[in-house]
Amino acid sequence: MKSQTQQVESIGAPAMSPGSVLTQVSGVLALIVMLILVCAWLARRTGFAPKRGNLRGLNVSASVTVGQRERVVIVDIEDARLVLGVTAQQITHLHTLPPREPQADAPDAPAPADFRQILHTLIKRPGKPQ
Repeated sequence: MKSQTQQVESIGAPAMSPGSVLTQVSGVLALIVMLILVCAWLARRTGFAPKRGNLRGLNVSASVTVGQRERVVIVDIEDARLVLGVTAQQITHLHTLPPREPQADAPDAPAPADFRQILHTLIKRPGKPQ
């Protein structure tokens, strides 16, 4: 008779408590969100994701690191080139250069590839006909 009572008690008891299911689901969801953020960070670091676009009249043409957080940059604007010292706290104007003359023999920058072209080149395998 005891075995029959034990069977009834074990059948009526839930296999998992609702709190543990909620904890598992939220843990998996947090893991997925973290995985997405890590993938986005890696894409940004490796250069796969495009960087934010420059302003039309503003272009950083050269940059040199002179310390742990200090840089000297040359910024091209419409009518001059500015040499700037950049630190974590401030930006200091160091010198103004004359504007760069347009180069006639400079090749045009290639148009950025769209996602389909990038994916196609990544999927291609050497020696495999397409």
